[in-house]
Amino acid sequence: MLRALTSVRRLPRPWRSLQTRSCASDGAAADPEIQVRALAGPDQGITEILMNRPSARNALGNVLVRELLEALAQLREDQQVRVLLFRSGVKGVFCAGADLKEREQMSEAEVGIFVQRLRGLMNEIAAFPAPTIAAMDGFALGGGLELALACDLRVAAASSAVMGLIETTRGLLPGAGGTQRLPRCLGVGLAKELIFTGRRLSGAQAQDLGLVNHAVPQNEEGNAAYHRARALAQEILPQAPIAVRLSKVAIDRGMENIPTQDRLEGMAAFREKRLPRFVGK
Repeated sequence: MLRALTSVRRLPRPWRSLQTRSCASDGAAADPEIQVRALAGPDQGITEILMNRPSARNALGNVLVRELLEALAQLREDQQVRVLLFRSGVKGVFCAGADLKEREQMSEAEVGIFVQRLRGLMNEIAAFPAPTIAAMDGFALGGGLELALACDLRVAAASSAVMGLIETTRGLLPGAGGTQRLPRCLGVGLAKELIFTGRRLSGAQAQDLGLVNHAVPQNEEGNAAYHRARALAQEILPQAPIAVRLSKVAIDRGMENIPTQDRLEGMAAFREKRLPRFVGK
């Protein structure tokens, strides 16, 4: 499998499918649901993962999750990957969230295992050593928005990208990753408002709130966000790769440690009967 993916990176022009195994719960073997491509020429260093499951609007099912995990496990070892870009091959959709039809056919035990794998996928994306960018040219709902939140940077089509973390009409709760990453991105109060109300945002609204880095007018081909995301990736390429990777680690660890440090400082200040000295204050 590693050899097959390596050949994709050395011959980057055509899209190539990641070879994956089938398992009993997935039913009959089907076409791969992701494709991996490393770009060439001035874009060398940019690798793209194309989600292509049109029959289910890129819903996160067993096969798609497994293929994403396998691709990430291989790509994270490749020092030639300077930027990893997630995009959709289905027009008007980035990712429609969890595959509910597939989930209905699972036993309770299988659901538990799948949820853990889905959570592991989001963590693997967040922990990917190189910068990651989500190009959202369409709907990103539930787990689809969680996937984008796990990326370092997000670009959306201003009008055609619609985002929502919770599907209240179907009684679906956001995953643990979403409830943790959205407050880090927007702040606790606004995150709670969006989750409690189940509100959906356009790409332009998401940019106004700081949920996405860039929102661009959609084009006729339906891939304007992808082109802006690719341009953003090109801006990263000239930077020293080790410095970029270390900067990502430092920022991510800093965001994880700040709440802990503030909590400890608050407790110490209470014990010592003094005003707390919080991080960054």
